[in-house]
Amino acid sequence: IAAGRFPSFLGLEGGHAIENSLGALRIYYELGARYMTLTHNVTLDWADAALDKQTHGGLTPFGKEVIREMNRMGMIADLSHVSPAVMSNVLDITESPVMFSHSSARALSDHRRDVPDSILVRVKKNNGIVMVTFVREFVSQKNLDWRTAAAAHRRELATGFGGDTARLHAAMVAWELANPEPIVTLKDVADHYDHLKKLIGADHIGIGGDFDGTGGEHIQGLEDVSKYPDLLAELARRGWTDDDLRKVASGNILRVLADNEKVAARLQKTRKPSTKTIDELDRGPKM
Repeated sequence: IAAGRFPSFLGLEGGHAIENSLGALRIYYELGARYMTLTHNVTLDWADAALDKQTHGGLTPFGKEVIREMNRMGMIADLSHVSPAVMSNVLDITESPVMFSHSSARALSDHRRDVPDSILVRVKKNNGIVMVTFVREFVSQKNLDWRTAAAAHRRELATGFGGDTARLHAAMVAWELANPEPIVTLKDVADHYDHLKKLIGADHIGIGGDFDGTGGEHIQGLEDVSKYPDLLAELARRGWTDDDLRKVASGNILRVLADNEKVAARLQKTRKPSTKTIDELDRGPKM
């Protein structure tokens, strides 16, 4: 920062990357990965995803061992994309601060990818961070309701049209013209920041735009990273202090990174790398 340079940290978006191997997890750390989103959109052998079947009721024993090994190494556990049960399980056992790299407040938009208030208050106790994301339906309940209605209408049309994709497309275009998508703006995003600040304080909030994951659908006023100052200006107009904004822009995530390193340094004095396997912990001995 002092040199005017922009660091970009490596991370894994989805624990499927380690292929049920703690050895692979350690190799990724050696290659530079400093956080792992435990799941992407698909439930794994050891953790449930928010948008998929709830197979395990949270983390399996191997999943809990993954968290312990991440703590030992200093790799941040990212809870975006996981089910509320996994969120809760991680917060039960982690010795390091967690993060939500790109999630917003479920109290404002009831999307399964957002964070419930009950979890948010535990993130504060954990000294972790929630990085507010800019995905339209994660931010606006009206937009989420519109998308839900559009998906239901598409399914209904698909049943009637069979495999005629051209008719289906034309019918959906007509439906969207008659039912325009609700616009989501920078101020809607700022509402999430206000909710989080009121509930857990400015020390636990960051920015998680997810511009590479929105499919080109951007929020009005937050079309790219050059608009971040506009978001900070809006928060300043709402009473956020310069100190609050410094924390949101960089201070909080740097603290979480540093705290994970401190915990790792302590754990490594007494804990060796885990050699546990998923067969040993989750599947038991073969009969």
